[in-house]
This record gives sequence, C-alpha cells and structure tokens, in this order.
Amino acid sequence: MKIDVVILAAGQGSRMRSSKPKVLHSIGGKSMLQQVVDAASALQDVDIHIVVGHGADQVREAMGEGCHYAEQKEQLGTGHAVAQALPLLSEGSKTLILYGDVPLTKTETLQAMLDAVDEQSMAVLTTQLDDATGYGRIVRDQAGAVLSIVEQKDANAEQLAINEINTGIMCIPQAQLSRWLPQLSNDNAQNEYYLTDVIALAVADGVAINTPQPGSSHEVQGVNNREQLAELERVLQAWNASRLMTNGATLADPARIDIRGDVDVGQDVFIDINTVFSGKVTIGSNVRIGPNCVITNASIADNSEIFANSVIEDASVGQHCNVGPYARLRPGAVLADKARVGNFVEVKNSSIGEGSKANHLAYIGDADIGAGSNIGAGTITCNYDGANKFKTTMGDNVFIGSNSTLVAPLEIEDGGFVGAGSTITTKVPSDTLAVGRGKQRNISGWQKPVKKKD
Repeated sequence: MKIDVVILAAGQGSRMRSSKPKVLHSIGGKSMLQQVVDAASALQDVDIHIVVGHGADQVREAMGEGCHYAEQKEQLGTGHAVAQALPLLSEGSKTLILYGDVPLTKTETLQAMLDAVDEQSMAVLTTQLDDATGYGRIVRDQAGAVLSIVEQKDANAEQLAINEINTGIMCIPQAQLSRWLPQLSNDNAQNEYYLTDVIALAVADGVAINTPQPGSSHEVQGVNNREQLAELERVLQAWNASRLMTNGATLADPARIDIRGDVDVGQDVFIDINTVFSGKVTIGSNVRIGPNCVITNASIADNSEIFANSVIEDASVGQHCNVGPYARLRPGAVLADKARVGNFVEVKNSSIGEGSKANHLAYIGDADIGAGSNIGAGTITCNYDGANKFKTTMGDNVFIGSNSTLVAPLEIEDGGFVGAGSTITTKVPSDTLAVGRGKQRNISGWQKPVKKKD
C-alpha cells in the first residue's frame, strides 16, 4: 500500500529566538526536519509532504524538490495543518503524520506504526511518562480500548492523573482521514482544530485504534527551545557512540565524540576524545584516530593512524598511512598506501604516491607525486598565479630538499633531486640534481647594528 508522510513544519518556534524556522535548526549535523525526512524516506514506497507556514520559502529552499509542499497560511491547529495536505494524498494510501520538531523518531518505530494499520484500523504512537504535564492523555475504557485523547487544558483531574500520553504521531488510512478531518470542530479551550479529535470519530465509526510505543521516549520528544535541542543533541550523540562501539570501535570517552553525519567503522578502531565526524566517513579496521581531529566526507583505510589535531575533508587515506599531528588534508587529497603526511603539512587536490612522505611544514597543492618520494620541510608548490591554478608532477623516488619553492606548471621526473632552498621553475630530468638559489657571499668586517640610546 502506498505511504504518504505528512510532516507538520509550519510553526514559528518563537522560543528559539531565531530568524530561522525552528525545524531548520540543526541536530547531528542536519536540520531537525531533514532528520525526520531521512527517517521516513527509509520506508518503502513513500511520498513526503511538508506542511509549511512560517519561513515557508526558507524551508522549501532547504529541503529542495524531493518533497511536496502544502501551505498553512493561518495557524489553526494540527487538524487544520493536516487538512492542507489532503489534496496531495494518494487515494487508498496509509497516511503517516509526523512533526518537523520531533527529530529522533527512528525508522523502525515508523514501520511499527504502518504495520499496525489497515483499512479498518489506525495507529497512535503513545508512551508513558513519569511527568505527563503538557501532553494530551490517552483515555481508555475498562477493556483497555482507546476512547479519546484529551489535551492538557481540557482535561479534568482524573484525566490529568493518566501518564500514557499522545505523542502526536499517527498513521491513518487516507480514506478515513479524508472523511474525518472536515468533521473537526474548534470548540475547545484553544479554539483550534485538534488532530487528536479524530480518535473520537474513529471510535464512533468502529475503527480500531492501535497504540505502538517507541523504544525510547526520546524518540518522541519535541524541541521548543535551544536547551531542549541541546538535550536531544547529547541523546543522539550517545546513540551514535553506542552504534560505533557495537560495530567495532573503542572510544576513549563515548561522551566526547560528535557525529554529524554517517560513520562506518571496521574492527578494532580506536577513536580518542573530541573528534568530530561530519558527512559520510568510512574507517577501516585497525585504524587509530588521535584527539581533537575533524574528519569530513573522508575514507581512511585499514591500519592507518591519524594523529592529534588533524583536519581531513573530502579526502582519501590509504592503508598503513600516517597523518599528522596538525596536518590538513583538503578536498581532493589522496594518499596511497604507506604515505606519510606530518605536522603542519597541508595537502589540497593532490595525490601522494605509495610510501611517499611530506613529514613537516609543507604545502602541496594541485600536485601528483609518485611512489617513494620525499618532500622536505618548508617546501611549497606555487600552484596559483592570481587567476589560474597549475599542476606540479613528480615521478617516483623524487627528493625535494627543505625550503624549496616549486613553481607550477612543473615536472620533476623519476629520481629527480632538488637542492635545499631552491626555486625551481623548469623541468627537472630523471636522476638530475636541480639547484636554483643565489650564490652565497660572506662579508668580513661587517658591523652589527647597535640600538640607539634615547
């Protein structure tokens, strides 16, 4: 059966104190709304419909054309919001109703909701809370069947004592939803059209109401302010850390790691404190990552070590490599097996061949370096003339002496040797020494400057 997912994202979120719509605030490196969309998109045969209102243009721009949009021009309640999406729904679908500010609901929980629904039944996601203040209560009959959901402001004392709460997440057959929404009334304390009032209509029509529950109450926790967002951020990071450890990583401190994307690890990986992962990161087996590293959209192959305070972005590290400390691999950096990039070395859009090394204080940009080569300290590739970028190519077993300046476009063939302190502007043939520096002069009798007295 077709699945329509309706995500309510029209609220202003004034308590966030932000010009940005609440649902676009980030958790785990993605907007809250994107987290919800990603969880729903992992289901089978899904169309995503987002109900927008405040900051609608910003939401559309952020989420792109992969979603459908309905606009709620007036904030008249959740029932009214869902009604705006009715024309977009497929006939005979299951309609899953989610919230853009409830970012941690897991795909398996959504699947349980779908599994609990057929043409004559609907589902409401509920959970038990020690303190249910502020939530709608699930009212049941003596046999345990759901009778209604009563909002906090409309509840009597007996109903307020109930600790089973409505999370707001529902799954309803499209045919039933299309029939019930026009029957909603705003005769309540808030003068709003409550989506929860469909429960009474379902009871009246003899539609069964099933109540799956999430694995954790954090899955259904909403965000109204930055403190709550920070709280859920730590929950998500704890889940991420647990998954890494389950998959084969040792974390020096699970509370001091941030994953803002997707990280896959092999076996026997060690990750030290304060490392931040963003985007898609793949880490092989027996990899060690030192403290305070930032790794974004990168792959690190088996048996490599990333030392402290290194930054790797859109780069690839081969097997048995060493990177850092204080190294930076910028986009397009590719290290072959056994390559070494040491402290205060920056590599951009360059490949470093097998066993080659740049151990300290170098800039390698727009270069291809063969196998077994050595780049001395203080070496830079001059790849930019102020308008265009140019390439430096080095063959195998090239040796570049310290403090050399390689002016691209430039080729240094296999076995080429550059003397320390040289500025090289033309091709260096194979097995040739190139020296490009001024002649030294020693001046005898030279007088050291003396500081003038006041």
